Amino acid sequence: MRHLKKGRKLGTDASHTKAMLRSLAIALFTNERMKTTETRAKEVRGLVDRIIGWAKKGDVHSRRLAMAELGDKALVHKVFAEIGPRYAERDGGYTRILKLGPRKGDAAPMVIMELVD
Repeated sequence: MRHLKKGRKLGTDASHTKAMLRSLAIALFTNERMKTTETRAKEVRGLVDRIIGWAKKGDVHSRRLAMAELGDKALVHKVFAEIGPRYAERDGGYTRILKLGPRKGDAAPMVIMELVD
């Protein structure tokens, strides 16, 4: 039973799901746009919004939390120096999900996920 378990399983065990969400967040912050499946995009949305919220705060504790989530010092610096100040007056909704349609091989619903301007 899945009592008190948050998030989607995404067909993997917990450690693989965590690693996949981390790599999706890194890809989104690096390129500011990515193509992925709809369920993965919906799941990584919360992580990305939380990290941008920390970047808006900008204190040392928030930077350390972001470093623990992303694991890349240069990327954390980019998030805190460029992406965080961009959303200083915005209260939420930092990402946009645009539906593309089914993938050819397995008909999984594909989307483009991007950071809102």
